[in-house]
Amino acid sequence: MTVLIVGGSGFLGAELVRRALSAGRTTAATYNSGPGSAPGASWHQLDFRDPRAPDEVIDAVKPSLVINASSGEADWTVTADGPVRLAQATARRRIRLVHVSSDAVFSGSRSSRYDEGALPDPVTPYGAAKAAAETGVRLLHPAAVVARTSLIIGDGGSVHERMVHDLAAGARPGALFTDDIRCPVHVADLAAALWELAESEVAGVVHLAGTDALSRYDLGVLIARRDDIALSLLPAGRRADTQLLGGLNVRLDSDATQRRLHTRLRGARDFLAKD
Repeated sequence: MTVLIVGGSGFLGAELVRRALSAGRTTAATYNSGPGSAPGASWHQLDFRDPRAPDEVIDAVKPSLVINASSGEADWTVTADGPVRLAQATARRRIRLVHVSSDAVFSGSRSSRYDEGALPDPVTPYGAAKAAAETGVRLLHPAAVVARTSLIIGDGGSVHERMVHDLAAGARPGALFTDDIRCPVHVADLAAALWELAESEVAGVVHLAGTDALSRYDLGVLIARRDDIALSLLPAGRRADTQLLGGLNVRLDSDATQRRLHTRLRGARDFLAKD
């Protein structure tokens, strides 16, 4: 099996590439600004702003599986149009597709959990772009998996962990919001679950998030305790008191997907527990 990891130079993409190589798969990966460092993978530049790029890369690699772990933030051409073109290219060639989406497709305005049947109602440009990508992928490639996830945490290398360190050191302005609730997931659990889904016949929307719903501040506390950072150094705040949107309560319900998986999606209190 030849696999193509779109966004292979990113945080999640790098873990997916690592696992593919460890399993002995012929692995290709894409990058935008610079290739990843994993030896054994072939690297291909892919700029979603070029409408021809998805077809060109797929024709060069000839994969039987594509996992799209790219993230273009609020750039509509990259985050919305790019995955739609990728879905067209893979569907035409009958290539298995797993598309990674985000809990940002939800407004966070409801008090109950969001299960796989919940309808997207984004309130940010990034969320709107991710929701549009989901719609396009599901329409053009009905056999594809659309996997929504939440904050991705690692063993020190994620953007969220670096932010906690920077805020504690006074290296950046800002605060950890107490009214922004998410369900963090460990990158190793997420990557394992994505591979498990990729090798199955599952299609449609799945949720892959951790079991613990935590505020950004509570997540920061767990990271600080693991990394021996004084809790007094963590700045707390409320999103509702800023110029941003009000408090967000986006709790993904992954129970239905978890029942399909051997991989256990741990909660942050588990995977961030100090040894």
